[in-house]
Amino acid sequence: MSELLVRPCTSTDAGWVESLYRAAFPEEDLIPLVRDLLQDPAACMALVAVHDGRLVGNVIFTRCAVAGSAARVALLGPLAVLPAWQRQGVGGALVRDGLRQLGEEGVGRVLVLGDPAYYGRFGFRQETRIVPPFQLPEAWAAAWQSVALGDAGGEVAGRLEVPPAWRRPELWGP
Repeated sequence: MSELLVRPCTSTDAGWVESLYRAAFPEEDLIPLVRDLLQDPAACMALVAVHDGRLVGNVIFTRCAVAGSAARVALLGPLAVLPAWQRQGVGGALVRDGLRQLGEEGVGRVLVLGDPAYYGRFGFRQETRIVPPFQLPEAWAAAWQSVALGDAGGEVAGRLEVPPAWRRPELWGP
């Protein structure tokens, strides 16, 4: 693959990002979540992947808290890559760059609700001490994962506190 650039998502990318999610997840309506997250840049870090001037992927990391803890944590998701660009390292580049940036800003742990086979490549492991904001189906237990970022990611326990965009139960279950 030739040069892939990962850069911050800007307000001018919003329309494209919505069309990306429609193409990548035609059976899911993630647009309301994506819109809400992109409108809160203080709470979210959104990145896009660009190849030869064309946007081919997006990831959003939401800065969160853990009840009763001063730990700095973030939630990874959603992540989308244009179908024609999947399995070419675009998603991995977005995840790695986001984890690096969050680590540099002092975030100690990143959580995700996703495929263990995919996210395990980045060091994510099943999370049992930080509880998601809504009860997950038992079959999804292994999909709730986290990765520590440097020394700041020590043992943290409690309920994940998320901003309003993530406080919809349908985002946490089938």
